[in-house]
Amino acid sequence: MKEILRLLQLVRPFYWWMLLAAVLGFASIGSGIGLMLSSAYIIAKAALHPPFQELLPGIAGVRLFGAARGILRYIERLASHNTTFKILSRLRIWFYTSVEPLAPARLMRYKSGDLLQRITGDIDTLETLYARVISPPLTALLVSGLLWVLLGNFSPAFSLVLFCFHAAAALGLPLLTGYLNRGTAAEMSELQSGMQTKTLDCIQGISDLLLFNRLDDYVGQLNELKSRELKLQRKQALIQGSHESLTGLLMNGAVIALVCVLAPQISNGTIDGVYSAVIIIAVMASFEAFLPLPDAVQHLEANATAGKRLFEIVDAQPAVTAPIAPEAFPESSSICFQKVSFSYPETRCPALSDISLTIREGEKVAIVGPSGAGKSTITSLLLRFWEPTEGSITIGGKSIDRLDPESLRSRIGIVSQHTYLFGESIRKNLLLARPDASDEELKKALEFAGLSSCTSRLDQWAGQHGMSLSGGERQRMAIARMLLQDAPIIVLDEATANLDNLTEKSVMQTILKLCSKEPAKSLLVITHRLRDMSIFNRIVVLENGSIQEEGPHETLMKKNGLYASMWSLQHRPSSPGLVAES
Repeated sequence: MKEILRLLQLVRPFYWWMLLAAVLGFASIGSGIGLMLSSAYIIAKAALHPPFQELLPGIAGVRLFGAARGILRYIERLASHNTTFKILSRLRIWFYTSVEPLAPARLMRYKSGDLLQRITGDIDTLETLYARVISPPLTALLVSGLLWVLLGNFSPAFSLVLFCFHAAAALGLPLLTGYLNRGTAAEMSELQSGMQTKTLDCIQGISDLLLFNRLDDYVGQLNELKSRELKLQRKQALIQGSHESLTGLLMNGAVIALVCVLAPQISNGTIDGVYSAVIIIAVMASFEAFLPLPDAVQHLEANATAGKRLFEIVDAQPAVTAPIAPEAFPESSSICFQKVSFSYPETRCPALSDISLTIREGEKVAIVGPSGAGKSTITSLLLRFWEPTEGSITIGGKSIDRLDPESLRSRIGIVSQHTYLFGESIRKNLLLARPDASDEELKKALEFAGLSSCTSRLDQWAGQHGMSLSGGERQRMAIARMLLQDAPIIVLDEATANLDNLTEKSVMQTILKLCSKEPAKSLLVITHRLRDMSIFNRIVVLENGSIQEEGPHETLMKKNGLYASMWSLQHRPSSPGLVAES
């Protein structure tokens, strides 16, 4: 399977650790075989009442192999677990490093629950790559070679007979297991991903489900998925339960076959009868190494499925790539969109069409327009979450595709319409913007954003997704983070949509005051609420992805165009009849 080969390439730095763990596993099982051989020799020899000196080699072997088996098993566990954790750590770092450049553009088509299953569940599945898939065949091969040599010293026929049964245990049973279990791992992974997605949707939308009395429907769907998962688990358990019995059956067959070959040689005196017990016990003990092999096939399919799901994401081409030799960020913060067009994947209508827009350093520009006009797309392109389909975007005269994306984003302070707060304290959520900020700076930023009540509870848990705060407080937290970032370019994407009028006015005055300080900051405000528009040097009106109007508030009002219509619609007085009815 190509996925397994690719995964083996990823864990190549740990090949020596893997080999060491396999050798230790072989030594542990070999010590068990030696212990059984020594015990069988003592019992068989003692039955003949020999001198005590003839039993000494067996007694020494029991002591040596008895102690060695426990010690080697312990060391083998340490080595194998250390190897497993090293592999798991490398896979997690590799996957995150590979996924990070894909966000957010290439990850939009995946559901959050499915992504979570891949990042956690599929990666966790790969922890069995060494312990359950790679190590058992290596150990079984070494044990089979050991028995080939041991029995070959008595007779090549013994080695040949045992080899046939070892081959059946090493190939026949795993192939049978793979046939009976085919497709189960893929179906199990799909079910777990579906349950993850459904569970996440149910938790996040439980208030709406309760409101519309649909919680039982969702719980029923989850129960159905869980029933299917349990059915598959029972199937796997049934197949797995038969492994030991079938392996035991092959072991008994090997013993009977060897007895048939061994009996004539004992009768004619070719082999001392004392060694018959030694040979039989050695054969029985050797099958311990073959017990994990059928399970290895199940884990092999599960690992291949997990690898396929991970490579499906990792192999995607990033929508944005960092330049090999990025240029220094320009001193000027002027922004220029030159004939920019953009279409989202799998959409027919362009989000932006031939946009040309210049925002001079220190200028305050508002972009307005109906929903779906392409306002937020401008922000996404400016942050290089996407690349323009046509045209170019420059900052300070330099094309942003020649700048390091991280450096670019660190110099753009943005407050979007969807604020994400982590399940941490208020302090840690603020420190995302500036990790070295002092408590005084944090409190000052909160006061500027209108969150004076939070200055005394910096260590309070913000709640999952910031749910311990109101929608307006979450939005003001984002504004506080933007203030801490102190970037030369500020972008507000519906930043005040969840604020009341007084707080909105206060926040905007604070931001305007911040932008007016030297060095002056460029301000780009995307909004659908037309309030105090005279504070902007220029207003850009978008409709259907194109610029329809551009100019100061007074000029656009005189044109009596789209902007004037939007203004009139939002500021017309309420109908007296509607007021009376209400």
